[in-house]
Amino acid sequence: MEDNKLTVRAVERALDIMLCFTESTELTLTEIASRVELHKSTVHRLLASLEGKGFIMRDAATDKYRLGYRLWELSANLSQEGDPGIILLPEMERLRDLLGETISLYVQDGMERIRIQAVQSNHAIRRVAPVGARMPLYVGASSKVLVAFAEPAVQQQLLASADWPAALDQQAYLQQLSDTKRAGFATSVEEREPGAAAVSAPIIDRGGRLVAALAVSGPANRLTLELMQEQAPLIMEAARRMGTMLR
Repeated sequence: MEDNKLTVRAVERALDIMLCFTESTELTLTEIASRVELHKSTVHRLLASLEGKGFIMRDAATDKYRLGYRLWELSANLSQEGDPGIILLPEMERLRDLLGETISLYVQDGMERIRIQAVQSNHAIRRVAPVGARMPLYVGASSKVLVAFAEPAVQQQLLASADWPAALDQQAYLQQLSDTKRAGFATSVEEREPGAAAVSAPIIDRGGRLVAALAVSGPANRLTLELMQEQAPLIMEAARRMGTMLR
């Protein structure tokens, strides 16, 4: 039993190390150890095992680690059937060409939202949206959409979460959710990130289920509140059309 516990713990730690590379391309041993809060000797042993299996690579010149080629082998077998990030990509590109700003798809994952697809703006000054980025579910236009159109249990769980910011008034937040549900879209201006703005609408599949939040984001000095409200009908129509492509 104790051996099983140690094995599971080692697997969890190895996965934590892999997840460090969701935000960085290359990391040193010290940086990884700091992020996973483990001794460097422990991290070094785990990295050696991951490197031996091809999941991690070490650059001998810089002594930094990065993801290995074995991950490409795994990703080649990912099922794309029914994946909204794949199915909706052409529609996202069309919306980007129409509005000129960065287009993203977000889904709820626990008390966070994760960006599962993005089409970058062609502007020289733009909002860069890396796929796989995770953000809190209590702030931002897409978060409002994902919570407002979700089952009531999601709202209750979010409001009761220990991660809820003490400075954020829950009644005001609930009013924002109500406004979002009524309008069919949500906006945010520098709520999560200084200088950034976004407008989002829900993608509802043919079965009436919330699948994702479609978002348009860009610099707040270009994507003003007035412009977002003006473009909202176009974004809602694009989200409606995308929903008809999903089951």
